[in-house]
Amino acid sequence: MKRLIVTTIFLIIATVLVTVLYFKNLSPPGVRTGQVMHAIPDNAVAVFEFNNEKGFYEIFAGNQLLNAFVGHEKLQELDTLRKILITNPPLSQFFNGQNMFISLHPANNDDVNLLVTVSASKNFSPALFNNLNSSSKNALQVSPMQIAGSPGFNIFLKTIDKHFYIIQRGDNIFSGSFSKDLIDHSAIYQQDKGHNNFVPLPEQQNSNSLANLYINYNQLNPLFDQLFSNKTTDIFKSFRLLPAYAALNLNYKSDALMFNGFTTKQNNATSYLNIFSAQQPVENHLKDIFPATTAYSTSFAVSDSKKFEADLSQWHEKAGVSKEKNELLNKIKSEAGLFIKPEFEKLLGNEFAIVTTRYFEKFAIISVKDGSRLFPLMMNISNMVTDKVGQFNYEKLPFFLLGDAFSVFRKPYFMIIDNYLILSTSVSELESYSDTYFNRKFIGKTDQYTQFDNLLAERSNVAFFINFKNMQPVLKRDLKKPFYDAFENNNPGWKNYYGAAFQLTASDKNFYTNFCMRLNAPDTSAVKN
Repeated sequence: MKRLIVTTIFLIIATVLVTVLYFKNLSPPGVRTGQVMHAIPDNAVAVFEFNNEKGFYEIFAGNQLLNAFVGHEKLQELDTLRKILITNPPLSQFFNGQNMFISLHPANNDDVNLLVTVSASKNFSPALFNNLNSSSKNALQVSPMQIAGSPGFNIFLKTIDKHFYIIQRGDNIFSGSFSKDLIDHSAIYQQDKGHNNFVPLPEQQNSNSLANLYINYNQLNPLFDQLFSNKTTDIFKSFRLLPAYAALNLNYKSDALMFNGFTTKQNNATSYLNIFSAQQPVENHLKDIFPATTAYSTSFAVSDSKKFEADLSQWHEKAGVSKEKNELLNKIKSEAGLFIKPEFEKLLGNEFAIVTTRYFEKFAIISVKDGSRLFPLMMNISNMVTDKVGQFNYEKLPFFLLGDAFSVFRKPYFMIIDNYLILSTSVSELESYSDTYFNRKFIGKTDQYTQFDNLLAERSNVAFFINFKNMQPVLKRDLKKPFYDAFENNNPGWKNYYGAAFQLTASDKNFYTNFCMRLNAPDTSAVKN
């Protein structure tokens, strides 16, 4: 009996040791993902994480994906930094294999800045930076300096004629940037305890990922304010107003950046998109009738339209507009003798979208169960311009029937084609869409879109799409000049991408998330001699 007890105790101890060693290997010392991320200032819009090892750089060597995404100039700066500084013999052994984090921050001028944050392995001493002057073959010059009262280094990279500033954040964590303002901000930044702007992926998932992308949705509006001269732009407005964080894995493809993971909402936050997290995933079909000239679109899909309308009413109440809504509905009841909200809800389908074209046309496309039954209801609340087209007599009705994304249609014109209700701001735009519909001029009929769409999830509840070629006139009008000049002139640059899509699919009251950007397909129409 005693022997059995001793044997059992021995087995338990052995099991504990094996378990500890196993998880120790899963989370190797020095990586410390969460600890490093806490050092990144909370005004970061996004953080790109990858492992600083030779294989990662070899995968993307000569590939246009990151070059076009980051921009040739900034990528060249980062690559020069890696070759001259990170792989410098006195430093390489301490940074090789460590996870690197490149975060994107809005700047005070017409630019966006990058911050590089990384931890060094054990036994690293910041004094080693001083030794680079003698080992760099005059490629750089290092000078110690005080940065916002903290010890740091000013590293002058001669090949690109730029200064790179480095500070130590404690525990052998270092942050560096080409922007002095950003490094000053980083030096004084202290994260509130218990507050996480970015939630690191689990170590097992992290170790199996080529790279990760973290997004702070709360900082999208400040970024848009930085990029756009038009402060009222509706581009992806609902997306920008979602209080949430995303943690996504990179799935490598030679011609596309593809990330997937989860978007986690902030607790008790009031957001229009939160309504869709309570639905079930829906197969997307409405995109099949978007115009070929589509510049950007926002699509919504609901599995239960009754629940959607009930949740929308709660959202109106939380947003403080229930009184205004009830006054409008009572006015329609009094003047038109119509209970428009319950009647509309009975006929609402499970998809609706807003589409903006390269010609600045804007359409709402709403699937309905029976267009012939909806038409007389719309006639009762509208002034009919023709036998098929009318204008709503009441302002903000689309906002109260479908939610915040439809607030751009204050007193729209409408028409019904088959089982689709189409809204726009002018009769000519409706005529344009009618021509698109009956002559089948859909973006879904083009080869480039078909190739792009094959990379996307078939089901989602919210989807954002942008076509960069069609988007160019919109960006020329709305972007600040330095950013538009970069879009137009950088080669490679974002115009080398065909399109981008961001899909949110309801999952356990949050969103499973897909993000995809695909390069333009090679032109195969040229005649070969």
